[in-house]
Amino acid sequence: MAAAAAVSISTASKALNDTGRMGSETRERVKRIAAEIGYRPNALARGLLSKRSFTIGLLTNDTYGRFTLPVMAGISDALVDHGVSVFLCAIEDDPALAQIHVDAMLDKQVDGIIATGKRLDRRLPVDLSNLHVPVVYAFTEGTQNSVTFRSDDEQGARLAVEWLVKIGRRRIAHITGPEDFFSVRERAGAYHEVAGHREPVLYGVWSESWGHEAVEQLWKRPGEKPDALFCGNDQIARGAADALRERGVKVPQDVSVIGFDNWEIVAAQTRPPLTTVDMELKELGRQAGLTVLALAEGRPVEPGVRKLPCRLIVRQSCGGKAPRG
Repeated sequence: MAAAAAVSISTASKALNDTGRMGSETRERVKRIAAEIGYRPNALARGLLSKRSFTIGLLTNDTYGRFTLPVMAGISDALVDHGVSVFLCAIEDDPALAQIHVDAMLDKQVDGIIATGKRLDRRLPVDLSNLHVPVVYAFTEGTQNSVTFRSDDEQGARLAVEWLVKIGRRRIAHITGPEDFFSVRERAGAYHEVAGHREPVLYGVWSESWGHEAVEQLWKRPGEKPDALFCGNDQIARGAADALRERGVKVPQDVSVIGFDNWEIVAAQTRPPLTTVDMELKELGRQAGLTVLALAEGRPVEPGVRKLPCRLIVRQSCGGKAPRG
């Protein structure tokens, strides 16, 4: 390639890596000729020179991919322009399998590892605290003095309930998942702060059938019925919307419904399409990717938990107009 551009190998390398001193015309000519002849730098040689593999390991026990896939998309977006690839390993909840995959990542000399999972308050079943490569945690519990990224569930719940209050709802019930989830408790706390304790919190499981059953419980009670339902995830919200429709209750005219997660395949197919809270998992992944890259390059990063704000996605299930910005 250097011969084709009529420059030395050293000059060609500097031009392609945007280093060294040379005229802009020479640098552009080298890059243009490299593109024309389909030249690709030797990744192995590049790694030997820089003592890096330009790969990042992504370790997850979210084998369904509900949370990991958007996180991975954000990581890939952040790293692709830096020439870094992502190496995904799914470990389920098996400690032995997890250790095998960690060892494989280290054997491949990854520049760092991002650990992610399916809930905020559980660690992966493998110890990542004493590895010789940097580790960043995203949507899973980190170790002491680690860098951890998580969605701000309290802020997301507040967004949803404040929106319902803003559009005139006063009897807001909360249907959610198991109370032993940290995120469930955070969301319920924010709900109470905004809506008070007039309506109950109904704890159950993460399913449409639970959303359906919870509506049955609420409508069997004597007295006024809720005029809004804030649901702990989109599946619960979809089940609740179905139950309301079966009872002849109109959504959103009679009862507003808001979910949580913005799982688009569920939210878009809910009747009517579901207003929901987006946890911004892709942005969470992007931030985690840039952070593990910084650590791999030796840049200082302050440890601690970083909460990323959620965003309210307004569709047709709650009424009102989408907030600007």
